[in-house]
Amino acid sequence: MGSDVDRGEEEEEAASELLRDRFRLCTISIAEAEAKQNGMEISQPIVACISDLAFKYAQQLAKDVELFAQHAGRKSVNMEDVILSAHRNDHLAASLRSFSNDLKAKEPQSERKRKKNPKKENKAAEDVLPIADP
Repeated sequence: MGSDVDRGEEEEEAASELLRDRFRLCTISIAEAEAKQNGMEISQPIVACISDLAFKYAQQLAKDVELFAQHAGRKSVNMEDVILSAHRNDHLAASLRSFSNDLKAKEPQSERKRKKNPKKENKAAEDVLPIADP
């Protein structure tokens, strides 16, 4: 049993390191492209520092939006959680709201999900009396 738990933790850690490495490569690529576009050079230690900071920020952001969803009693994160995570940055929050509204406008009306109210469904089921056959 213990070995299965250890193996699961090792696999999770390996997946986390792979994600971190891929994130870092993408961050380095973006930083170098931006520097080149602006006619600048960027040193490798600075690129590595930016990459690490961006990854740590993304980790914290992921934890925050997960906690917002849990607080709302949901198991999955939605756009409102992401927008709420940007509440300290008015410009970013406004951009996220605009992006969210654009996505909603592009979504066909028939595919939009309706909120389910399980309490009403359960209450309706309780109010119905079974009919006994004679």
